[in-house]
Amino acid sequence: MSSPDASNSQLNHPAATAPMLHDAAQYHFGSDNYAGVHPEVLDRIAQANGGHVAGYGDDPYTARLQQVMRQHFGADAVTYPVLNGTGANVLALQSVMPRWGGVVAAATAHINTDENGAPERVGGLKILPLPTPDGKLTAAQIDALEIDRSNVHAAEPWALSFSNSTELGTVYSAEETAALTAAAHRKGLLVHLDGSRLANAAATTGASLAELSAGVDILSLGATKNGALAAEAVVVKRPECARGIEFLQKINLQLASKQRFLAAQLLALYEGDLYLRNAQHANAQAQLLAESISAIPGCTVAGSVDANAVFVQLPAGVADRVRASGSRFYDWPFIPNSVRLMTAWDTPTSAIEAFVAEVRRATEHAATIDDTAN
Repeated sequence: MSSPDASNSQLNHPAATAPMLHDAAQYHFGSDNYAGVHPEVLDRIAQANGGHVAGYGDDPYTARLQQVMRQHFGADAVTYPVLNGTGANVLALQSVMPRWGGVVAAATAHINTDENGAPERVGGLKILPLPTPDGKLTAAQIDALEIDRSNVHAAEPWALSFSNSTELGTVYSAEETAALTAAAHRKGLLVHLDGSRLANAAATTGASLAELSAGVDILSLGATKNGALAAEAVVVKRPECARGIEFLQKINLQLASKQRFLAAQLLALYEGDLYLRNAQHANAQAQLLAESISAIPGCTVAGSVDANAVFVQLPAGVADRVRASGSRFYDWPFIPNSVRLMTAWDTPTSAIEAFVAEVRRATEHAATIDDTAN
């Protein structure tokens, strides 16, 4: 058995070289979750390491995070670091909802389509989807809602949840956010913001996080997609509407024992402007990708490119041929015959050029086959 001194000495020596199990030169467009961890975030994790620090949030990094988030979201904001985005959404909504409540959301919202019913299975609440052409709810839609609070046969609309940016890559402006949240409050609804890509919305609009969360009562704040390792947060702007959230965080398996490492990552991103710099790069690369791929005959960019998502309609067979070359990306059911391409904080121009060249080759091959068949 080694002595404590021997164990501590290991901190000063590099570990034995282990084989790399992936190609570090490979970049994909399947998701910004594919990206690695930003060096500044890694540095902050390393800074938080060493020695013993109290667990479960009773640490100086979590305390500092409270101060930083209040600068972004107001003097009353309370921040709870959590482990993943679905957990953040479920915790946020469950903490403000009664068991009989329903959540009004866009039909394409992540909480309705991509969380395997977690808000309903784990949170015990009901999603009430509304159709939207572009993923964005409007104040007019909310004003038109008919809410019967005496009908025991239906889930009572209790909260509104909206995503910025949306699952269709669109972005709410600060003015749209303020109008939407005001309409929700007129209807007596609390407001939740799924801000897993709120940084990208900020980079697009030039608005502050405060402006993009005006009228929001509670939000899920993203970090993992924007350069963190595994760190998200629930930010409660009105603490009186989320009583008991500390207990729910534990019950929902979202209370990290070594929470200082989550808080350190969030500090790396939000204490300065790293969150914005990373999002600006991802957004700019999405614009470049869209411009480059739309120049290929037969390839069409569907909708606007507001953040870091590009939806492309490709000729028949092209997507499969490009995937066969090793690229990874997803079909997207909300836009007919389209694929979704995501850029990230670390997407290099060279990766875009290589991908577009592969799409061009596959498209030309498909055109040749069509000519031969005809």
